[in-house]
Amino acid sequence: MEKIKIGIPKALLFYKYHTLWKTFLENLDCEVVLSEKTTKETIEIGKKYLDSESCLSMKIFMGHVAGLLGKCDYLLIPRIVSIKKKEKLCTNFSALYDLTHNLFPEQKILYCNIDIDHHETELHAFIQLGKQLKKKKADIIRAYEIGKKEQQQALLRKIKEQKELLKTKKMKILMVGHPYNLYDSEVGGIISRYLKEEDVTVAFADRYFLPRTDLDCKIISDEIYWTYNRELIASLSYYYPYVDGIILLSTFPCGPDSLANEMIIRRKKGKPMILIVMDELTSPAGLETRLESFVDMIKERRLQHETR
Repeated sequence: MEKIKIGIPKALLFYKYHTLWKTFLENLDCEVVLSEKTTKETIEIGKKYLDSESCLSMKIFMGHVAGLLGKCDYLLIPRIVSIKKKEKLCTNFSALYDLTHNLFPEQKILYCNIDIDHHETELHAFIQLGKQLKKKKADIIRAYEIGKKEQQQALLRKIKEQKELLKTKKMKILMVGHPYNLYDSEVGGIISRYLKEEDVTVAFADRYFLPRTDLDCKIISDEIYWTYNRELIASLSYYYPYVDGIILLSTFPCGPDSLANEMIIRRKKGKPMILIVMDELTSPAGLETRLESFVDMIKERRLQHETR
C-alpha cells in the first residue's frame, strides 16, 4: 500500500519543529515531502499571493507552499496560538492555516491547534493530527513521544556543539533572529555565508536551553510576552559574554521583532551590535558593505584590546 505523502514547507516554524514533525509522521508510516530551498523565484511566487504589508517570511512561506502543490496528498500547516500560559505567538502563526486554505482551496491540509490558554496542548494537537490520518490513538501517542524525544536531543546536540565552537580564539558573532530567518538561504544564509568567508565563527541564538528562558530574559526585559522573542532575548543574554558582536536579524515589517529589537538596543550596550532588516528589495551588495564595516569595527576593537 502506497504511503500517504505529507508536504511540509521549509519555512516559518519548519526550522523550529521539523525534527518533531518529520519523526512523528514517519513513525505513523507517512512519507514526508519537503519543499526545495528558498530562491529568488520562491520569493517572487510568494509575493503574488500576499499583499505588500505581509512580512518577507510569510511571502517565503507561501512560495514554498506553492512549490509543493501536486507533490503531496496533504500539507501540514499547524495553527499555534500559545505554547506557554500568558504568552502569545505572532498572529501570523494562528492565521496560517486559514490563510493557506483560502489561498489554495484545492489543496488538502492537515490541521492541528495548539493554544495553552484554552487547554489545547501540543499532545492534544498531535492526537488531533493523527486522527485525521486515521491512525490509532496509541500509535499516535507513541509517535509523538518518539518525535518529542528526538527534537529535544537534537537541540541539546546543537547547544553542545555551539559551546565547543565558542571556545575558539577567532572572532565570534551571535546572530539573533527567528530560526526561519537565520537559516533561510535568502535571508540569514546570505549573512552567515559572508561571515564564514571572513573567517568569523558564527553562533545562532536558537541553540539555547529553553528552560532558562524566564531567568535569562529578565536581564534585558520581562515585559515581552511573545514567546519566541522572549527566547531570543534570553539567548542573547546567555551568549553575550562569549561573543565579540551581535547581529539582530528581522524581516520587514515584523511587529514583535521591531519592539523586541528596540528594547535590546536600548538596554544592552557595550558590544558592537547591528540591526539588519531584510525585505525582497534588500541589495546583496549593500548588505555586504554593512557587514564588512561591522566586521572591520570588531577587528579594530579586538586589536586594541590585545595591545593594551
